[in-house]
Amino acid sequence: MSLLSALTKELKAEANSKQALISQRFFKTAPGQYGAGDVFLGLKVPRQRQIAQKYASLDLKGVQALLNSKFHEFRLVGLLILIEQYQKATDLKKKERIVNFYLKNTKRINNWDLVDLSVYKILGDYLLRVPNKKPLLSRLAVSKNLWERRLAMIATYAFIQKGRAEEALEIAKKLLKDEHDLMHKAVGWMLREVGKRVDEKKLTSFLEEYGRTMSRTALRYAIERLSPKQKTYYLKR
Repeated sequence: MSLLSALTKELKAEANSKQALISQRFFKTAPGQYGAGDVFLGLKVPRQRQIAQKYASLDLKGVQALLNSKFHEFRLVGLLILIEQYQKATDLKKKERIVNFYLKNTKRINNWDLVDLSVYKILGDYLLRVPNKKPLLSRLAVSKNLWERRLAMIATYAFIQKGRAEEALEIAKKLLKDEHDLMHKAVGWMLREVGKRVDEKKLTSFLEEYGRTMSRTALRYAIERLSPKQKTYYLKR
C-alpha cells in the first residue's frame, strides 16, 4: 500500500458524522456562505496533526492529491505536511520549491483555518528570508479571491513574531476597505498582534490615522488588549 493510500485510509477510518455536521455549520458551508460546498469527515485538528507527522515524508505529488480532495481534512493534512517539510528543509532552494508549490495551490487553501494554520509558517517565513519577494504580499492583497487576500494579511504574522510591524501595517492599509467580514477580522487580529507583540504605540498611531474609517469589527479586534479607557476612546471616535 502506498503512503498516500495508507494516509487516506486512516483519515477515512476516523470519520465522525456528528463532528462533521458541527464543522460544516461552524465553517459556513451552506449555499451562499463563504465555505459553500466544503465537505468534512469530522476529525479534530490535534488528530490531523498526528496523522500529518506520521506521513510527513509524503511527496509533493501525494500532497497535491490531498489538496485536490473535496474533504476539508485532507486539504488541512496536506498543508500540515507541507509545514513539516518546509521547516525541515535544509536549504533555501528546498524551501523555495515548497513555497512555489504552496502558491500554485492558493485556490485549494479555501477556508480561514487552512489559511491561518499554514501561511505564516510557510510563505511568511520565506519572505522573512527573501526580502525582495515581499511585493508578493501586495499582489495577493488586491486579489479578487478572498482567501488570497487573507493569505496576504495573515502571512505578516511571521514578521510580527520577529518584532516587525511595518509589513502588517502596510497590508492592513490596503485591506481597510475590504467588504468581507473575514477580512475585517483578519486585519483587526493582526493589528492587535502588532500592539501585543511589537509596540502598542505603533498600533495606537495606526488607529489615530485610520480608526475612524476602518470597519467596526476590525476596530474591535484591534483594540481588544488596550485599556478600557483606550477602548472607549477609539470606539467613540
